[in-house]
Amino acid sequence: MNPRLVAIAGPLKDSTFPLPGGEVQVGRDPGNLLSISDPSLSRRHCLLSQDGEGYKIRDLDSRNGTLVNGVAVKEARLNHGDQVSVGDSVFVLLLMAEAEESGTSRVEFEDSQAQATAHVRPQDVLYLQPDRILKELPANSRVARNLNALLKISRLVHSIRDLDRLQGQILDLIFEVVPAERGAILLDDKGDERFAAVFARHRLKTEQPVRISRTIARQVMDRGLAILGADVPSSAELAKVETLLDSKVRSLLCVPLTMFQKVTGCIYLDTSNAGSRFDEDHLQLVAAIAGTCALALENARRLQWLEQENLRLTTEINLEHNLVGESAPMKKVYQFLARVAPTDSTVLLQGESGTGKELAAWAIHRNSPRSSKPFVAINCAAIPEGLLESELFGHERGAFTGAVGQKRGRFEVANGGTVFLDEIGELAPALQVKLLRVLQEREFERVGGTRPIFVDIRLIAATNKNLDEAVKAGTFRQDLFYRLDVLSLVMPPLREHREDIPTLADYFAAKYASKCKIKPKKISAETMACLVNYDWPGNVRELENAIERGLVLSVSDVIRPEDLPESVLEKGLPGPGGAKYHAEVRELKKQLILNALDRSKGNYTEAARILGVHVNYLHRLIRNLDLKESLRSLPGLRSGTGKASDDVRL
Repeated sequence: MNPRLVAIAGPLKDSTFPLPGGEVQVGRDPGNLLSISDPSLSRRHCLLSQDGEGYKIRDLDSRNGTLVNGVAVKEARLNHGDQVSVGDSVFVLLLMAEAEESGTSRVEFEDSQAQATAHVRPQDVLYLQPDRILKELPANSRVARNLNALLKISRLVHSIRDLDRLQGQILDLIFEVVPAERGAILLDDKGDERFAAVFARHRLKTEQPVRISRTIARQVMDRGLAILGADVPSSAELAKVETLLDSKVRSLLCVPLTMFQKVTGCIYLDTSNAGSRFDEDHLQLVAAIAGTCALALENARRLQWLEQENLRLTTEINLEHNLVGESAPMKKVYQFLARVAPTDSTVLLQGESGTGKELAAWAIHRNSPRSSKPFVAINCAAIPEGLLESELFGHERGAFTGAVGQKRGRFEVANGGTVFLDEIGELAPALQVKLLRVLQEREFERVGGTRPIFVDIRLIAATNKNLDEAVKAGTFRQDLFYRLDVLSLVMPPLREHREDIPTLADYFAAKYASKCKIKPKKISAETMACLVNYDWPGNVRELENAIERGLVLSVSDVIRPEDLPESVLEKGLPGPGGAKYHAEVRELKKQLILNALDRSKGNYTEAARILGVHVNYLHRLIRNLDLKESLRSLPGLRSGTGKASDDVRL
């Protein structure tokens, strides 16, 4: 007997679960032997138990009931082939082993002694030794070289799993038999303008970038047909491609990579040498190479993706956090947090304001052995210097005017847990000395006290300042910096992982729709383009505020560009193609400012008066509208004859 449940519907569809002897509890709770992530299930939904050679099922007073063959039951005996329905899941109970149709004949082994007429080791097989075959063919034979390259690639694709290394080896072997100066392998599975992977190389291994004609590559991949341009300048079709003209390409070869009748990429080769032309034989050879390595390249690419996805999922499973983003920089953040959280080491979080340093600190605490203890956050810049010492270390009664009683400091309150010191770069020199002692000895004295107090804390510090420069300037103690910089992480600014902006924007739109009790609203394509194009000097915090504003001010079911803050709209608008009205308003603003500065001969104060705005606002408009280069062309500024040229800041 081989008892098992086969899921034919629901979240676990197509999965098989062997049934052990004894009881199997089913439900939504992860503690169940068969746990199903389905909100329509109760935490403890039903119980399967062995009954002799069969099984019976009992409903555990679930909210939506348990069905056997479509009938709700409280308790029932199950037979081979019965269907069990719980929530959105349907399982078939199989009690007997079923023969699998393999399409192969039965194998019988005989022990009789066979007389072998020859023995050969794998390493001695002739057709797996390209060099030996090369000797069997005439010297300088082109067929020999081609066959040698094909055999090498055939052996290569089964021995390398790393995608970049495999692509590099393939191009190197192609360079041995094709007179190409540059080569590239492009992999794609989405059919859009971007490629999933691009690997390029010069024959001479130079560091210069390899220019590739996207037009040619897309044409080959869309049609599934190879292109051979033996003489590009004389080709009526290829001579029109600007990329080829700019790179002075004389000969071109591009062959599709096809797997199971689906184009998954292409091999791209070209040369600027007029004496080296590709011919039909080169086309046939590269097409054969493409057919040989297409599956290996796709498998290596999928293996790379699976390894990255496995790392991401493992990190997510093991790490609880409130950070949002799936980009490569954010994945590095998650990996760092997962590694440092189980330790007690001091952590220094650096990065611009609004990048999520406090969320990262909270994630470290929540995933540490101290998670059940307090997490105490202190902003060193928000508390006056005279009060900060008392806040951190506490004070005794009568320590200073107004100290009417004893007060425990934040370090005492956090005993056993984590202390997060935000804006550590703003800490006064006197407090830096006391903090250094806490880090070294884990002890301190209250203000006005004489008795040392010992604490068991983990310290996480954060700053948006460059502490290296602060140490050089003498405003931050070097010994304290070394004590803090045990494990260091720089939180990436939002402009360095723009691919996360759509995810963050949708997250904040849903968050504030619920918080403000507003109907959820979508973000228009023009608005999203504006958000992605903006540099976000305030990072995620600024994006969050912009989305909340747009959600509240929008008068329709969609957040449009005009609902965004003016600074985002001025700087982030992608151009005249997206939103014509806003693009023209932007151009009108530019022209008004340029005219005013031209009239004032570069005097910002006079130009602001002409426009009727404050001079500081004029400076901000010039930055947001990218007018610095345009100002250089104004006659008064270019010649330096403006009467107040010193007022111009470019």
